[in-house]
Amino acid sequence: MVHSTRKHQLAAPGRPGRMRAVLGFSCSDFSSWQAFVRLMNRPTDPASLAMIRVFYGLLMFLDVVQERGLSTANAKWGNPDECRFPLFNFLQPLALEWMYMLYLCMWISTLLIAGGLWYRASCLAYCVCYWYLFLLDKTSWNNHSYLYGLISILLLITDANRYWSLDGCRNPSIQNSHVPLWNYTLLRSQIFLVYFIAGLKKTDAEWLGGHSMVSLSEHWTFAPFRLMLTEAQTDYFIVHLGGFLLDLTIGFFLFIDVSRPYAVFFCTSFHLMNAQIFQIGMFPWVMIFTQAIFFSNDWPRRWINRLPNWLEQVLPSDTPPQPSPHCLYSKEEVKPEDPTPSSNTHHKKRKFRSSSVGDTKASGDAKMVTDVAMVMRDKPSSLHQLAALGTVMYLLSQCFLPYSHFTTKGYNNWTNGLYGYSWDMMVHSWSTQHIKISFVNKDTGEEGYLDPNAWTSSNRWQWHADMIKQYAQCINRRLRKYNITNLALYFDVWRSLNGRFQQRMYNPKVDLLAADWSPFHDVTWIMPLLTDLSDWRAKLDELENELLLTSNHTECVFVADFPGLYLENYIEEELGNVSLHVLKGNLVVEQENIGNVSLQTGDQVQINPGAFHFVHTVSATPSCYMYLYTNMTLVQLQRNLTEFEAKLADANVTDGAPEDLDAVMEATPDSWRYMDLLMHKNKLQMQKGRGIVDAAGLYWFNKLWQFWNSVYMLGQAVVSITTGVPMRTLLNTTGHVYGAADEVSLPDV
Repeated sequence: MVHSTRKHQLAAPGRPGRMRAVLGFSCSDFSSWQAFVRLMNRPTDPASLAMIRVFYGLLMFLDVVQERGLSTANAKWGNPDECRFPLFNFLQPLALEWMYMLYLCMWISTLLIAGGLWYRASCLAYCVCYWYLFLLDKTSWNNHSYLYGLISILLLITDANRYWSLDGCRNPSIQNSHVPLWNYTLLRSQIFLVYFIAGLKKTDAEWLGGHSMVSLSEHWTFAPFRLMLTEAQTDYFIVHLGGFLLDLTIGFFLFIDVSRPYAVFFCTSFHLMNAQIFQIGMFPWVMIFTQAIFFSNDWPRRWINRLPNWLEQVLPSDTPPQPSPHCLYSKEEVKPEDPTPSSNTHHKKRKFRSSSVGDTKASGDAKMVTDVAMVMRDKPSSLHQLAALGTVMYLLSQCFLPYSHFTTKGYNNWTNGLYGYSWDMMVHSWSTQHIKISFVNKDTGEEGYLDPNAWTSSNRWQWHADMIKQYAQCINRRLRKYNITNLALYFDVWRSLNGRFQQRMYNPKVDLLAADWSPFHDVTWIMPLLTDLSDWRAKLDELENELLLTSNHTECVFVADFPGLYLENYIEEELGNVSLHVLKGNLVVEQENIGNVSLQTGDQVQINPGAFHFVHTVSATPSCYMYLYTNMTLVQLQRNLTEFEAKLADANVTDGAPEDLDAVMEATPDSWRYMDLLMHKNKLQMQKGRGIVDAAGLYWFNKLWQFWNSVYMLGQAVVSITTGVPMRTLLNTTGHVYGAADEVSLPDV
C-alpha cells in the first residue's frame, strides 16, 4: 500500500532493487522505526491525490441529494412523533429547518472540497455534518456510507489540496508541492481493505454454498453468462464464486503495475453491473474513480502533457513538485552538490506553464536555493513521527473493527454486529413473514395488539436487538400521550436468513421494556438460529419449484418453531385452500369452533380462513411445517380484469363510440379500479419497451426533480429561519407534501 510513482519518486541513492522497483519499498524500509518513518514521509507527487479529492467532492455533491436524503428530508426528518434509532440515545435530529441547514452545509462543503478552497475547514465541516447524520440513524447504515465517512476523515488529515486547488492560488507556497507517502498509504490501504476483507467475509459457508444471492442471474446484466450457463450455475459460479475471487484478489492486482490494466477492466465492469442491479447510489462510481489512487502518482501530469497548450489557464501545472516541510528528504537532496534549481527536479519539463522555483537570474537562483534548503528536512520531527504512528494505528483499527464483534456483543444477532462497518456486503439476505407487537396493561390486565409500523417508516429495527429495544422504549413514550402507562411489551418477529425456514428471532415471552440490554453483553432474549435445519433449504427449493409447475396461484410459507412455543396466526378471508403440512416434529393445531388436532410428521390439516388459529410445538425438538394457500382474491381479480379488458376491446371493435365504453364502465362493478389497473399494466409494458433515449430522458428528469426539490426546500428552510415560522407550519400553509402524518393515531387495540 505504500508504492509510489516509479519514475518520478525521490528514492534513496543507488540503484533500486527489484522489490523497490515493483512495490515501491524494500525490506530495509522496515528494518527500524526510523527507516519506517522515512518511508512514510517520503516526498511524493501530489497530483493523483488531488484527483481523488476532486472525484470525491463531486460525487458527494450528488450523494447529499440522493442517498443522504436532501431531496426527501422533509419526509425523513419532518415527523417529530416518529421513533428514531441513533447509535447513542442522546443524539436527536434538529428542527426540520435546521436539518436542511445541515444538508446545505454538507452540500456547499463538497464543492469546496472538490475545488480545494478553505480545504481543512471544508473537510471538517463536511466530516462533522456527515458523521452526525450517519450516527443519527442506524436504520440507514451500510458499508458504503461508512466508507464515505472514512474517506472524509482521511481527506481531512491529508494534503490533498497541494495540487490543482484554489488554496494553492491563494498560497503559492503549497501549490504543486510534495505530499508525504503516508497520504497515499492511508487511502490505498483503505480501498484495499474494502475489497480484501469483503473477500474474507465471503469465506462464510453461506456465500460459498451459494445461499446468499439467489435469483440474481435473472437480471439482464447476466444475459451473456446465461448463453453458456443455467441460471443456477450463473448464480453460483459467477455471482458467488466470481464475487468471492474478485473481492479477495482485486486489491493486489490493482497494486501491481503489470496486472493493473486488467484489474481496472474487471473491477470497473463489476461496479457498472452493480450500478444497474442495485440501488446503491454513488457507491459504484466512488469505487470506479478511487481505483486511480493505485495509479502512478503523476498520472494527471501525463494526461495534461497530451492536451493543447491553450488550456493552460484552467489546467493544473505539469512542472515538478516543489519541496514541502511535511516530507523527509535525503541529505543529498537537501544539500545538493550542484546548487541549482534543476538539482531538485525529478524529470524533464515538457512544458513551462507555471513555475514555483524562482526565475532564471543568478540572484533569483541563489534565493530559491536558500528557500528550498529552509523547507527541505532530512531529520524526522515530532510531526513526522506522529504521522507514521497515526498511519499504523489507523490501519490496525481498520483491521480490528470488522472483527470486533466479541467486544460489542449487544449488537450481535443471527449475524455479528450492525450491518455497515464490517465489509460483509451481500453475504446475508433476509425476508420477513410475520411481526406481532402485543401489550399487557399491568394495572388492568388488558391485552391488545399494536401496528408494528405505527411510529416508524423503517423495517431495519426488526432484526437488530438494540433497535428493537429502542423501539419498545419509544412506543412506551408515545402511548403515554394517550394515558396508557405501566405496560409490558412483547415482540414476536418471524424472519428467514438466506433461504431458511421462517422462525422467530426474539423470545415472545420477554417483556422488552424490562429486558436488559448492554452493548458489551450477549443478548439473552434472542432465539438461536436453527442452523440444524439449514440442510432443508435444498428440499424447500424443490417443493417451491414443484408448486410453480403445478399451479400458478398456489403459494407456500415454510415455518420452524421451538418446543414449548406456539404460533398465533390469522388467516385472511381472501385466502383459500389453506392447509398446514407437518415436515418434522409433533404439533397441536387449535382452531376456533373446531378444537385441537394433533399432528405428526407427514400429517396435514385444513385451516379455516377469517379466524385465528394456534400452532403448538409439542415435540422435544424444533418442528417444521409449511402452509399452502391460494390467494382467491387475486385469482378472481385477474379473471375480472381479463374479462373487463375483453369487453373494452369488443367495444372498440364494434364502432368505437364513447357511449359503448360508457356502457361497459356502467355495467362492470369496480370498473374504475380495473381501469386503473389496466393503465398501470400498460405503463409497465411501455417501460419495458422504452428505448434507450426515453429511459435516459426519464432518468435525468427524475434527477433534475431531486435537485429542484432540494433547492426549493432549502429556500423554504431559509424563509422559516428568517421569519421565525416553523418549517412544518410553513409547508402546511403552502400545501407542500409534508411526508409523515402530523399526528400518529393510536392503533386498533
